[in-house]
Amino acid sequence: MSEFVIPENIDITEILKLLPHRYPFVMVDRILSLEMGKEIVGLKNVTINEPFFQGHFPERPVMPGVLILEGMAQVGGIMAYYANPEAIGNKLLFFAGIDKARFRRPVVPGDQLIFTLELLKKKRAIMVMGAKATVDDVVVAEAELMASFT
Repeated sequence: MSEFVIPENIDITEILKLLPHRYPFVMVDRILSLEMGKEIVGLKNVTINEPFFQGHFPERPVMPGVLILEGMAQVGGIMAYYANPEAIGNKLLFFAGIDKARFRRPVVPGDQLIFTLELLKKKRAIMVMGAKATVDDVVVAEAELMASFT
């Protein structure tokens, strides 16, 4: 059996091999760094072409907070899949909980969201990750996420 190797460049092509999400629900464009079992950093370019901006809000487009949380979860999911390569294509990673979610400022078209997730603990099948989203080095959202493979 060949050893699983993490690609050096984790771009959208690699992301789509891991995540079951597809347009318009992919909330991460690229992984900037990955320290296995510790931390992952992902990027989302926010553009006016996002379908949710048509209704949220037409006069002042703001990215829904729940989609920022989804972006955090997807980046955390990528770290979880690389830590458990046997799950790739075989298991889904589901949210098990969200705690301490806070939104600090609106995210608007033109922003570049940087998602940073740190593995806080792993107990049996549950992973707990500390997550924050920043724009221009300013925290726009943060939360603790729990996830589990099924």
